[in-house]
Amino acid sequence: MTDRLSSLSRRVLDGDRAALARVLTRVENDDEVGRSALENLYPHSGKAHVVGLTGPPGAGKSSLANELIRHYRALGARVAVIAIDPSSPLTGGATLGDRIRMMEWHADEGVFIRSMASRRFGGGLAEQTLAVASVFDAAGFDPVIIETVGTGQDEVAVAQLALTTLLVQAPGMGDSVQTLKAGALEIGDVLVVTKADRPDSAELARDLRRMQTLTLGGGPDPSAWRPPVVTTSVIDGEGIGEVMAAIADHRSWLGTSGALRDRQRTIAMAEMMGHLRRQILERMESLDRDSTAYVDIVDAIADRRMTPRRGASSILDV
Repeated sequence: MTDRLSSLSRRVLDGDRAALARVLTRVENDDEVGRSALENLYPHSGKAHVVGLTGPPGAGKSSLANELIRHYRALGARVAVIAIDPSSPLTGGATLGDRIRMMEWHADEGVFIRSMASRRFGGGLAEQTLAVASVFDAAGFDPVIIETVGTGQDEVAVAQLALTTLLVQAPGMGDSVQTLKAGALEIGDVLVVTKADRPDSAELARDLRRMQTLTLGGGPDPSAWRPPVVTTSVIDGEGIGEVMAAIADHRSWLGTSGALRDRQRTIAMAEMMGHLRRQILERMESLDRDSTAYVDIVDAIADRRMTPRRGASSILDV
């Protein structure tokens, strides 16, 4: 298997799309071939800029991603998109909605769009999201865009996976103050207001700038990054260039400010903790619930002789 695997990994590094598709499937399935391929490819990653794209359903994230692809391709960049789709409640599979919306790029060798099901992973992000991003990175795609489902705590979770996070908001979707209450405003490195052709988009942009002032307080550190608010419209392409400029500016700021290393460590920790939680869960699910030790601990909790917390700690020690 080692020789075949080394050959497969080499083909990915050489730009073979068929090999890339095979590796992505194996990595997402987290099987032996996928894990070994990731071991081979991971040292070749770390060069791509990972951009998180998040916001509520219907805000226009997929349309924005489509326009970003168009502009990056015009610059000659190779772009990968990881679209995290809601899982089917019956099969657990992805709905593939984002892939359908971006079909115009299916014949472009410089674009690779991968839909992944959120399944049981918290924050709407598939378990192997960063592993897939690393494979794209090693294959020479830059940027790699991660688009989340946009429900629950995604908006916070994606900030732990991306170097630059775009928080997408659209007018007419309720009280924009809810953004601040949810804690999402603080994680956006670039705040994007879509549907600029609507008259209430300017009002939403003003609200976001006011909330920024409240969040930052009296006077932010001059050297700190202040997220720009950019209004866009995919109908006429308004603001897309400004979004790309903001991403480039933030990428540059990460390097010059020294914040890049902190972001890289945050991402590494999030990925490691995700795998750690999964391994602990798998260990718990594999416990022999008929064993004497397990039964004794459950009985002790039921009899109020032991707290559930101490019982959990005892299980870990079994």
